[in-house]
Amino acid sequence: MAEAPTDKRKAIVDALMDLAARRPWDEIEIGDIAQAANVSLAEFRDLFPSKGAVLGSLSRQIDKQVLEGTTDDLAGEPARERVFDVLMRRFDAMEPYKEALRRISQDLQYDPLSIAALNQVALNSMRFMLAAAGINTEGPLGGLKLQGAVLVYSNTMRTWLEDDDPTLAKTMARLDRELRRGERILEGAEDVRRLTAPLRALGRALMGSRRSFRRDSRRPREGSGDAENPAAAI
Repeated sequence: MAEAPTDKRKAIVDALMDLAARRPWDEIEIGDIAQAANVSLAEFRDLFPSKGAVLGSLSRQIDKQVLEGTTDDLAGEPARERVFDVLMRRFDAMEPYKEALRRISQDLQYDPLSIAALNQVALNSMRFMLAAAGINTEGPLGGLKLQGAVLVYSNTMRTWLEDDDPTLAKTMARLDRELRRGERILEGAEDVRRLTAPLRALGRALMGSRRSFRRDSRRPREGSGDAENPAAAI
């Protein structure tokens, strides 16, 4: 029986993580990963465009594990407690890959392109983590919530990578501090939004009037010829 693509995908993820735990990131070639995963380069290429994409697959794999374990037990708890629980379960799910992630983090910390790419991966992940915690990420403050969650997660992850205590006491303390700080920032943003609501309404009205004026000014006068002709605006 042929091996399913999902099995090969996981084999490649596991192979990369095993190699990354022992070797610098920039010394790992896609051929090394394919060989360790027992797949051909053609099969690797069919599943992933790069080794960085394999990291994205790991993130989705962790997301899926957390989401499948999500329950409604904390439905009545404050939002901060719900997010705390979801993110700690995510750190628990990442535990088997901790050494690899520690080395990758060190190797990529001064690579701005990689950091930007990983930030996008984290944004996608946090969208689902916040949803699992019952946090709405739509609306005017949705983007702020998502990027704030990425910042909370990234800052806490730095502590988690160095926290070898089985109880993860330092990680939990850091996560609690980061969430409280993020909560205060979000509250401030909501206050600012309420205070500036009249100004935003005025701005929308002015922009609407300006757009209407521009449409009227571009409208061809009677007998002016084809409105599609660029010269008609002269």
